[in-house]
Amino acid sequence: MKRLLQLSCLLLLTCLSLPAQDWAQARLDKSPRHQEWVKVKSGSREVQCFVVYPEVKDKATTIVMIHEIFGLTDWAREMADELAAEGYIVVEPDLLSGMGPNGGGSDSITNQSATTKAVSMLPPDQVTSDLTAAANYAADIPAGNGKVVVAGFCWGGGQSFRFATNNKNLKAAFVFYGTPPNADDMKNIACPVYGFYGGNDARVTATVPKAADGMKAAGKTYEPVTYDGAGHGFMRAGETPGASEPNQKARNAAFQRWLELLKKI
Repeated sequence: MKRLLQLSCLLLLTCLSLPAQDWAQARLDKSPRHQEWVKVKSGSREVQCFVVYPEVKDKATTIVMIHEIFGLTDWAREMADELAAEGYIVVEPDLLSGMGPNGGGSDSITNQSATTKAVSMLPPDQVTSDLTAAANYAADIPAGNGKVVVAGFCWGGGQSFRFATNNKNLKAAFVFYGTPPNADDMKNIACPVYGFYGGNDARVTATVPKAADGMKAAGKTYEPVTYDGAGHGFMRAGETPGASEPNQKARNAAFQRWLELLKKI
């Protein structure tokens, strides 16, 4: 019995440490699109970026994609591949580059709690520098048309909103269930901001009215949409096997809205 309890505890810890995303990895493995890893310089740092190219004949808009608080996971990379399938180049920096054991990144931290803590503790100036390096790389990609947008999820959603206050070259910012920057900083935003929020995610969605007021006062474009019944993280949860109907519907509706907005860039 003691041995059985030990095995049960070990299995539980493994499940908590390594969230199952085999379905996402399987999709990536089947993708016909070109995927590669590149290093970009961010001051004294080297930031690993996952890059996916669409199979198109014309130059494409590039999306700098910011991962969730869970780091650069299989799902985060699979999401990048989904956007590439729609005709966009995606540059997805691992903002935990060099921050893991032995100088590793997201994949070197195998405990989810440790990953969320590491992401939460990232210095804002370092995040801005890393994103700037990724955006500069994105703007110079030969297959790109020079147009760069930013998009992020969860923690990354908040960072995408904040990065719009720091980079005037962005053509749009897409905020998926992320909190807004300080109202005083909104005056620095030079692009439209589009928000995607879950109706059952009061922690984040309750910040939308104040964000709308701040953006209006600053004379900026902010278009938030809230999806009824969806929880936090519905873009990931909505395509996970066994997804709830509200999350699945929200994910599909949000993805279609995203694509329609991207076409206007």
